[in-house]
Amino acid sequence: MAPNPEVVLRTEHLGRTVAGRAIVQDISVEVRQGEVLAILGPSGAGKSSFLRLLNRLDEPTGGTFAVDGRDYREIAPRELRRRIGMVMQTAFLFPGTVEANIRFGPRQRGELLTDDAVHLLLQQVGLPGFASRTVENLSGGEAQRVAFARALANSPSVLLLDEPTSALDDIATHGIELLIRDVVRARGLTCLIVTHDMAEAARLAQRVLLLEGGRMKRIGALREVLDVEAIL
Repeated sequence: MAPNPEVVLRTEHLGRTVAGRAIVQDISVEVRQGEVLAILGPSGAGKSSFLRLLNRLDEPTGGTFAVDGRDYREIAPRELRRRIGMVMQTAFLFPGTVEANIRFGPRQRGELLTDDAVHLLLQQVGLPGFASRTVENLSGGEAQRVAFARALANSPSVLLLDEPTSALDDIATHGIELLIRDVVRARGLTCLIVTHDMAEAARLAQRVLLLEGGRMKRIGALREVLDVEAIL
């Protein structure tokens, strides 16, 4: 029997309270290498807030989490954001060329990506030949692919996706979903994706984490969770 994949991301009673209001409460979950975990719940359930804690865009006020076995408090925020990449609903790219955006992360730690490395990343996200294009001339789907390439340039262990297809049309959405599947498979990435779309969760994820009021209501296989909850 093959060994189980290792746990890459573990949260223990993770939470954040602001001005007496619990935004995220007591979330304990393990996500293994190569797994895609979909995060579902109604608006205001704390889905995006949970991701922001894992990337330290917001600071936890309770509990902890670990990546690759290390407590997040032992890892400098910049290094943590390299290990835990994030792609938002809208691609926030820097003005300039596609290749400048892709090179940004490695440059922050004194590394210069070669032209070959940039071109390989663009091939992986389905944008061969786009290195010299300016980001102002990209479609929404192309910009989202560049955001993926920029995150992948840091060689993350975990990829956080905050509704990465919700601002795209059906054709671009299909392309991004294929990209997520291909990248996760090729790199063995651990991936957490926030989505309002149960069908998208079914297409991409092995398990679902259901949040309500900032709390983990249920976690499990797709049918186990989705067939019994009709809240979305």
